[in-house]
Amino acid sequence: MNSRSVLLIIILSVFIGRINTQAQKVSTNNRLYNEAFDHLAGMLSGEIEISLKDAVYQVENAYLDDNLSYDSFNLSIEYYTNIARLFLEKSELDYMGDDKENIRKNGAIFTVMTAKENIYLKDDYYLMPDPFLYDFDDFWGERDWTNMFVSKLLNTHSGNCHSLPLLYKILAEELEAKAYLSFAPNHTYIKVRSQNPEIGWYNTELTSATFPIDAWIKSSGYVHLDAIKNGIYMDTLSKSQEIVMCMIDLAKGYERHFKKPDDLDFLVQCADTALAYYPNYVNAMLLKAETLKKKFEAIMDKEGATYASQVLSIDENKTLFEQMETLYAKIFRMGYRTMPKEMYAEWLSDLNKHADKYTNKALNID
Repeated sequence: MNSRSVLLIIILSVFIGRINTQAQKVSTNNRLYNEAFDHLAGMLSGEIEISLKDAVYQVENAYLDDNLSYDSFNLSIEYYTNIARLFLEKSELDYMGDDKENIRKNGAIFTVMTAKENIYLKDDYYLMPDPFLYDFDDFWGERDWTNMFVSKLLNTHSGNCHSLPLLYKILAEELEAKAYLSFAPNHTYIKVRSQNPEIGWYNTELTSATFPIDAWIKSSGYVHLDAIKNGIYMDTLSKSQEIVMCMIDLAKGYERHFKKPDDLDFLVQCADTALAYYPNYVNAMLLKAETLKKKFEAIMDKEGATYASQVLSIDENKTLFEQMETLYAKIFRMGYRTMPKEMYAEWLSDLNKHADKYTNKALNID
C-alpha cells in the first residue's frame, strides 16, 4: 500500500469519525428532548406532580445537552427561598386583610429579587444579594437562546421578561405563595390578588421593579380588545398552563438544535399537546402555524414549485395548506398582533421614564 492510499484511508477515517460523532450528538439531543417532553406531558396528564421549577429545569437542561446540574439549579433556588423566609421572619407589613401572609410572601420575593441596598430589620443589617436586573441586549434570545433561561439569570443576575417572572413564580411556588404569570405582547409579568378592595389585582413588573397599572400594558398599542376577551393578554395562567408555556419553550429550544424539515414533527407534537390543555394559547398556535408553513415550503422546494397552487392538487398538500391558513386566520381573529422589537424596547423604557404615570398608587405598603 502506497503513502497516497494510506493518506486517503486516514482522511476517510477522520471524516467518518466526525459523522459518527455528529450522529451521536443528534441522537443524544433527541433523547433529551423526548425525555423532557415526556416529563412535561406527564405533568399535564396528572401522572407527575406539577412543578414549575422541575419543568423549567427539563427545558433548559435539554437545550444545554444535559450539562445543567439539577443539584446546583435546585440549590440556587433554595438559596433565594431561604433569604425570602428570613425576610419574612424579621419584617413587618402595614396591611390589613385575611390574605396578609400571602401579600407578605409576595413582598418578600419582590424585595429579594429587586433590592439594591442592604436592609435594616429589627436592629440588624441583612446583606442582600445583587438585584436581578433587566438586560436590554438580546432580550428575545435571538443571538443566544440561553438569554431566556432562569439558569442564566441565576448565574449572572441579568435576565429578561421571560426568565425574571419565571424565577419569581418558582420562588412563589417554593414559599407556597399565590402569584400568577400573565401575558402582554411579547411579554410576561406577574399578577397578584389582594383582598383589599382598594387594591384588588395588581401587576408586578420585574424588568423595572415596579407595580404598573393595566393602562401601561394597554399603552403598548398592541393589546386588542379581542385579545383580552380571548385570554391572550392580561389573564392569569393556571398551573397546568404554566407547564404548557414550558412545553412551547421546549419546542423553541428544539428549533435551535434541529432545523431540517424531517425534525419538524416534534414541534407539531409539542404544539398539539399544548393546545390540548390550553386551546387559546396563541404561542402554541403560532408555533404550529409556522411549522406547517416550513413543511409546506419544503414540499414546494422539493417539487420545484414557485406558487402554492402548483402543489395543491395533491390532497395531503392541500390539507396541510388549509390547516396552516386556518390557524393564521384564527390567530388574527383572536386579536393577536406582532409587536416590533424596537417598539417593545421603547414600551419597556417608557415605564422607567414615566414611573409616576403608570405606578399603582394603591400599593403604598411599607
